[in-house]
Order: sequence, then C-alpha cells, then structure tokens
Amino acid sequence: SVLGLEVRPVYRDPANGTPYPIVLREIRRGLSRALKRTFYEFTRTRTTHRPRHYHVLGRHAMVKAVWEVDTQLADVSDSFDFLLQLTPVNTGAAWEEFRKNRFQRAPVFHYRPLPVDPSILKRRLYAAPVERVEDPALTHLFREKQDELDRQITLLLDMNTSRFVHGSLQLFGTVSDELLGLGEDLLESLPPRTREDSRSGYLDAATFARRAEEEIASYRRQWPQLNATVHVRGDVNSGLMVSRGSLLIGTETRIPASRADALLQHEVGTHIVTYFNGRAQPFRQLYTGLAGYEALQEGLAVLAEYLVGGLSRPRLRLLAARVLAARHLVDGASFVETFSELHRIHEFDRRTAFTVAMRIYRGGGLTKDAIYLRGLREVLAYVARGGKLEPLFVGKIATEHIPIVSELHWRGVLREAPLTPRYFERPDARRRLEQLRNGITVLQLAKGRRR
Repeated sequence: SVLGLEVRPVYRDPANGTPYPIVLREIRRGLSRALKRTFYEFTRTRTTHRPRHYHVLGRHAMVKAVWEVDTQLADVSDSFDFLLQLTPVNTGAAWEEFRKNRFQRAPVFHYRPLPVDPSILKRRLYAAPVERVEDPALTHLFREKQDELDRQITLLLDMNTSRFVHGSLQLFGTVSDELLGLGEDLLESLPPRTREDSRSGYLDAATFARRAEEEIASYRRQWPQLNATVHVRGDVNSGLMVSRGSLLIGTETRIPASRADALLQHEVGTHIVTYFNGRAQPFRQLYTGLAGYEALQEGLAVLAEYLVGGLSRPRLRLLAARVLAARHLVDGASFVETFSELHRIHEFDRRTAFTVAMRIYRGGGLTKDAIYLRGLREVLAYVARGGKLEPLFVGKIATEHIPIVSELHWRGVLREAPLTPRYFERPDARRRLEQLRNGITVLQLAKGRRR
C-alpha cells in the first residue's frame, strides 16, 4: 500500500524559505499524531496484529537528547525550593507587630536568602538542548517546564516589588468571576461560627510528626525505596508543607485531632505519594513537577480530605477565604483592607484572617492559594466524567497532561506507579468516591457536610 503525503509550506517564510520554528513545531506534533493513528487503523484493518492503542505504535526508546534535557531541567528545578523561598521566616513576629499596631499597618515579612545566582541559573536553564528532542510529546512538556522555571526564577528576583504580582498571575492565573462567585457562595452558605470539632483535643507539632512518620512507614511497606522524612522546624512557624518529598511542620502548629487524618492524606497520601511515584519514573520531571501541576495536585489533596471524611465546613470556608483574598489582591486592595474584610464581614478570627492575608500578600502578592478551590472543582468534574484517580498519582502533573501521560504509558516509556494512596482501600472512601461519580459541585459537597 502506497500513500502520498504533501505538506503545504506554511511553516516557511515565502520570501526566503526561512522556517517559522513555532509553527513547524506544531505541525510536527500534529503530523506525528495523525501518522500514528493512520498506522494504527491500517494495522488493525489490514493485518493480523491488534495493537491496544495507537500510542503503542509510538517510539519506545528515547534518544540521548531526551535524558540530557530531562536531567538539566530537573537540576535547575532542584537548585531552589520555590515555595520555601516564598514562605516568611518571621510569621510569629510579624503577627505580634501587626497586633501591636492595632491591625492598621501591614507587617513586614522576611525571607530566606536566595541559594543560587538567578543569572547563572537561567543560563543553565536555556542551555538545555530542547530543540534536539525529536519526540513531539516530550518536546511540548520540556518547553512548558523551561518556560515555567524561567518565570519562577524571575518571580524570586522580583520579590517585594510591584512586578511580583504580575509574575504570580503568569504562573498561577487570576481569580475568575466564576471562581470568586463560588467562594462567595461558600462563605454565605456556611455559618461563620462553625468551628472544628475540638472534643478530641489538639495535636502539637511533635505528636503530629509521630503520626506522620507512622503514615510514611506504612507507605514504605508498599515501596521500600521511599525515604521521606518529617521535620519540625522553627523557620516554618506554623502549618504544614511538603518540600522535596519531606514533610515540614511548624513548631507552633496545633491541629485538631478530628482533622489529623485528613491532613495526613493531604500531605502524605497526596504530595509525598506523587513525589515518590515521580521519583520511580525514568523522567525526573514527574517528581519536580510538570508545568502548572499545582492546581490538580492541591485539588487531589483536598479531595483526599473529603474521601476520608475530614473536609470540614471551617476548612471549606478557609479555602473560600483564600479565593476572596487573592481576588482582593488582584483588584488592588491592601493587606489591611483584605484582613479587615475577612475579619469583620466574614467573621474569621483575627489570627486566621492574618494567616490568609499573609499567604496571599507574601513576596508582593501570590495568587497560588486560589488554586485549592479551583483544583477541587476541576477534580470533581473529572471524576463526574468517569475519570479514574489512580493515573493522576503517577507524579506531579496538570489536568492538561493526562492525555500525554497516558500516551507515554501506552508507549511503555512510563512505569506503573509503586505507591497507591492508602485511603483507596477504605470502604468509606470508596463509597464517597462512587457518589461523586454521579456529579456534584463544590457547593453541593459543602452543604452535604454535617459539621
């Protein structure tokens, strides 16, 4: 069988024949997919071979340039911890300063010194020979990540300047009117006086750390190579954070015992599991994170809280407050104005309102916290469409990467993930997940909670 193929030279300058590289790249990607589908149809209808999917006919072996680019981009990503750099080291002192000034003067936050020279880092970033990667799917992933790392490095350079918030919008996006409306609806429908169930008491940092170590040990039985650690640190102050596969707990952290399991599934069952599943893959991008992975990652983490019965009304109100605060930032409101609205209008206690505002206004204005609610909404829609959760734990990926990751699985490039969230085995979690498959909105989910 002989078929002719002609491609119009729309990828070249008609005057001198010089190629337009971006157009040429898109044509190559589309043509590669079209050819694989053609070969699949021919094989299925004209031969005795029965490939399971057209992606099976794609390239299985990777050329040296792929591993070279993957390594260089991962090395740049590993050179700095983006969120840790943007986490103030003086939150406690800043709160005391803010309170002393009667909540009328924005506090001053201090940050860790940059551990790298940004100029040298960008030079290393663009030394990665992405143009030598012939595989269209991988080229797309690598270029996305290269662009994201460039923006992250610039953002760190722009800390505490008016440029910072614009860089944040490029990385994490703005707060749409639809998302803002969802946040407002949640705050309106959930009583402001609801509190976490404190009848079982609170866990301090050391106690929660022991619970986290026990949880990690259970995952180590699934995959002995898992070497996650837990650290109680004074420079994190309060709260939880996963950094490069380790759980960091602020020394002043106090967690309601009723929320401990949900937070373990959020931090360990999602963030640590996806990190080490990514570590188990040949591509390092899956543990450093594909571009824009944060929304799906946080959406899965919040969903985990719901599936184990720990997504309380106060927690949902907090996620909604982050959306409102991020929109206030984008609309030009000051730290004090945002704090005041959260406290006086939406009736958050002063310390909670301060923490929400701190997370949004740190560095000069970070819109990242709006992605928790946005990500939850995306994951609920994905589940309602019949999407399976297991493939989303292969590493740190974004929703738009699901087809590409599936392609790499079909081609045998990616391996099976060694870790599965433990709550998948729980009957109550499976029951709640099946209920979500009928379709449910965040607002319906919130109204269905009893406390």
